[in-house]
Amino acid sequence: MTVSPDPGPPCHASGACADRVPPVVACQDGYGLVRSAREHSGGDALVQETAERCASQSMTVIA
Repeated sequence: MTVSPDPGPPCHASGACADRVPPVVACQDGYGLVRSAREHSGGDALVQETAERCASQSMTVIA
């Protein structure tokens, strides 16, 4: 699975993604930051759910 920020809507800076999947997303200057667009393993369902619940819909998960 690859996680990347969307170029579309800007992050609303809720921080929920960083709280739910800290190995994948960090909070920097109040905004969600994908730690790396590399492949992630483990917790795939949680990462997908986090992207789906993103308030600004600014995360993409490619399975």
